Amino acid sequence: MLTEQQYRELINEAITAINYPAEPSGLYQPISYTLAGGGKRLRPILLLAAAHSCGTAPDKAMKQALGIEMFHNFTLLHDDVMDNADMRHGRPTVHKHWNNPTAILSGDAMLTMATSMISDCRPDKLRNVLDLFNKTAMEIYQGQQYDMDFEQMPGLVSVNQYMHMIRLKTSVLLGCACQMGALVAGAEESTQKALYRFGENLGLAFQLQDDWLDTFGNPDIFGKNIGGDILNDKQTFLLISTINKASEKQRQRLASMAGQRSVEKIEYYTHLYRELGAEQECRQMINHYGSESIKALNQSGIPADAINFFTNLAQASLTRTH
Repeated sequence: MLTEQQYRELINEAITAINYPAEPSGLYQPISYTLAGGGKRLRPILLLAAAHSCGTAPDKAMKQALGIEMFHNFTLLHDDVMDNADMRHGRPTVHKHWNNPTAILSGDAMLTMATSMISDCRPDKLRNVLDLFNKTAMEIYQGQQYDMDFEQMPGLVSVNQYMHMIRLKTSVLLGCACQMGALVAGAEESTQKALYRFGENLGLAFQLQDDWLDTFGNPDIFGKNIGGDILNDKQTFLLISTINKASEKQRQRLASMAGQRSVEKIEYYTHLYRELGAEQECRQMINHYGSESIKALNQSGIPADAINFFTNLAQASLTRTH
């Protein structure tokens, strides 16, 4: 096994080496701009490491790793249009740097390029690889639709509804990356499924950590102002848990602040999150899904050094500050 940074460097080198057609530049420049924006590269790292843990050299799974990263960035590009987001990884989003039609079309091209990269595997693996990818892609689209539906719902979504949404929108792609690496390497189905469960549970914990950081993170380290979810009235685990536990008076005050964008709103929500135990419950959920991911690793049959690698990666992801 390599280190996480060594896998990341291999991926970044491969991204830099992508040979885009020269024309039309208006289609390909936004794609290059998007992938050059950086990010954690968590999904392709998981894929390469999973393949490596099952006996295949990282370069033999690089096409699939690039495809997963290309697909992930395609979803972010279109999400930014839907959310009218201004910034991504410290830079203007594609639809702000160019325009909405460019972002949509370049995103479409990214999806096709991702599928082509993922399909570049041994013929005997192709059907299973594409089945896994297509199933995952459809689940992610479903998760995005649920997220948009939640914004229009007149009432509060349940914790179960929220967890189902983030599983689809975030977790399944981490599970897919892990399973695809094992699949390309020719691992037994039991190993593939165990690694999928590892990625899926890691993804749930990862998204809950994102929710926690948006309220309780250090803005200088987190890379953006905290309280964005609160100001945007976004239904998160913290908010859902708090409203479920709040008194009628507290619920009325929360409702009266809907639509406001003030420091007072952030301070009151944050106070309630702590007072009513939502912050502690969120941390407990993060730890629970982190433990479930490690349990899946121990059922995977991969070597001890690989288990240590994935365990350390999971622990770092769940205690991250940005």
